[in-house]
Amino acid sequence: MTLVARSNQVSWSEAFKVYRKPRVIGMMFLGFAAGLPYMLVFSTLFTWLREEGVSRTLIGFFSWVGITFSIKFLWAPVVDRFSLPVITAKLGKRRSWILLGQLGIACGLVLMAFLDPKTQLEWIAVSALLVAFSSATQDIAVDAYRIEAVSEELQGAMSASYLFGYRVALLTSYTGALFIAAAVGWMNAYLIMAALMAVGILTVLIIREPEARGTKAAMALEEGVHRFFKRYVYRDIKFPAKVNDLLGWMERAIASPLAEFFSRHGLWLALVTLFLVAMFRVSDIVMGNMASLLYIDLGFSKQEIGSITGAYGLVMTLLGAAFGGVAVVRYRILALMLVGALLVAATNLLFAYLSTRGADLFVLTLVISADNFVGGFAVAVFIAYLSGLTNVAYTATQYALFSSLMTLPGKLISGYSGRIVDAEGYVFFFVYASLLGLPAILLIVYLMLREKNTAQKNALSSS
Repeated sequence: MTLVARSNQVSWSEAFKVYRKPRVIGMMFLGFAAGLPYMLVFSTLFTWLREEGVSRTLIGFFSWVGITFSIKFLWAPVVDRFSLPVITAKLGKRRSWILLGQLGIACGLVLMAFLDPKTQLEWIAVSALLVAFSSATQDIAVDAYRIEAVSEELQGAMSASYLFGYRVALLTSYTGALFIAAAVGWMNAYLIMAALMAVGILTVLIIREPEARGTKAAMALEEGVHRFFKRYVYRDIKFPAKVNDLLGWMERAIASPLAEFFSRHGLWLALVTLFLVAMFRVSDIVMGNMASLLYIDLGFSKQEIGSITGAYGLVMTLLGAAFGGVAVVRYRILALMLVGALLVAATNLLFAYLSTRGADLFVLTLVISADNFVGGFAVAVFIAYLSGLTNVAYTATQYALFSSLMTLPGKLISGYSGRIVDAEGYVFFFVYASLLGLPAILLIVYLMLREKNTAQKNALSSS
């Protein structure tokens, strides 16, 4: 497959210089704060629960905690528009919401540390939900900050820097937590992870708040939305002043971001784009939930899992993410997304092969090499794509919608992953997970053909 170059293609050496910019560097530490809680409510927690004798079926249901990340668009308008008492005046809107999320994560992790999976499984689920909700709230504000802090051409680098910090955090909260748990127990492991949220808190206190970039077009759109609601929804209904204020806020915070996106792309293209966003990571998400259990069931030790899937896997992921961030500067993003989607589906099949090999460290290393490099590349490209879909006047709300759609189908489907493995085995499951990537591949091909046809029509009309 030949990648399509951008018309203003720069050299590889020039492209790599974007990683020197201060805000790109700062994004790495926010990525660390965003990534730290993720494994602690998924793979690390699953390993803990499995060691305590919790069934795979029950562990599979725990993945539904992740639906919190997939419905964060429901409260994203609040994060986008509402100022927190006291701390927003001190830090600004984006930084204050990031800080609030970080404090909630730390509190939830401390609660989990003092709970016993054998007798308090329900309370572990509640605490994990607190961590996930706080983490999702932090994500909303971090994503808005990332998009607003730099210009569009730097979004690929910001995505890669974010992924660098995020993956270091995954290594810390998975590999690090496994080693700590093996040495001093799970309680101390979770307490140490809670303390590491200080990295994110300090970063919030150091970075500068991005400037608000509302546009005249957005103001005109909001006025049009208000006229629409007043004419066709409210009509002649008289509301009290406080109700009018609430309705006006909902129009600006919820209806206007959606109206802007659909008016900018048109109904059909907007729906196709949203469907692509929903399907792009389904294969990867569904596969990932059972991968950590596969390692345990094949007989790998915690140290082996941590070293290969964690430390070594992190290196491969960062290489893939860095390559993806630079590639976004040089090539058209849909072509890069197609390459990523094809490779993700292909590498998932490698796990089916791994499941037949037993505790073979060489095969595990090969599989992790391919999977993590491809995963880092695909996610860096996809985040840059999502960032380009947003309007800076509605950053938090629109991006939260996209990132929620990005994970919701995968999280819903993955809840039954444990049952599929128990019923059909790992080989069947990983082949099934790979096939879930086909819809995204077909949608990208459609959008590429549409883009090509549009370019040809424009060339003919201008000649």
